[in-house]
Amino acid sequence: MARTRVRTARIVSLLALSAVLPLATGCGGDSSSSGTGSSGAAGPKAGGDKPVVVATTTWEGAFAKAAGAEDVTVIVPQSVHHAPDYDPKPSDLAAVAKADFVLYAPFEPYAAKIKEAAGSKAKLVEVNLDNDPVKAGAEVARLGDLFGTKDAASRWKAGLDTEVTKLNGELKSAWPGGKSPAVVSQVFTAWAAGLAGATTVGTYGPEPVTPAQLATLSAEKPAYVLDNAHMSTGTVLPDAGAKQVKIVNYPGEDLDLLAVYRNAAAELKKAMGGS
Repeated sequence: MARTRVRTARIVSLLALSAVLPLATGCGGDSSSSGTGSSGAAGPKAGGDKPVVVATTTWEGAFAKAAGAEDVTVIVPQSVHHAPDYDPKPSDLAAVAKADFVLYAPFEPYAAKIKEAAGSKAKLVEVNLDNDPVKAGAEVARLGDLFGTKDAASRWKAGLDTEVTKLNGELKSAWPGGKSPAVVSQVFTAWAAGLAGATTVGTYGPEPVTPAQLATLSAEKPAYVLDNAHMSTGTVLPDAGAKQVKIVNYPGEDLDLLAVYRNAAAELKKAMGGS
């Protein structure tokens, strides 16, 4: 996703929230954060115990779960598509204060401020959020090493390989006319083109398409445009006759990263006329 400037007001609000952190921690707080473990609850941190992880969004949370973390709290609700617009609550800071790891992405520069405001000693971990299967598998393996959950990460990677092979076969069977379709992808949905075995003839974004880009991309006569559901700029190639397919990068509250691949495959099959 695109790098985003964080407004000063956001940072000030984080530091202001730190003043009420002791009260929130003592009372337990009412958090709407989602996760696979207890929201904000303290977890064992002794050697050999499973890590307590706080993730800024469900995307980082899904990577943590795939790597073997079981106590995962997500700060930004799934309904907020633009994470830097979210104002953390005292309960969020309380969760961070108890974490072993805080996972964030480069386009979420406020993560360090959250950790600082919470007074946490957690390890701040930048996650490479890319659903390309090879890159995702490598990132999950890296997190498994950090968490001490390498076996769980390896099992998930094996499941990913199996799922991607299956979906790729199904999508190739759905190719119109039995030929790899030409597609234009938003830069953060290129992984979906690979999943479909499609032929990428151009990319765009994260900025809106310029008139010059529009002419260049339209000239490639793509059959499909793979748009980013979280950063959509509307119809990308309005006069090219290409079907626009929305690709979702963020997992749901269940933090199931494999579901992202299944959902993308379902949208692509629908667009290609498959069942």
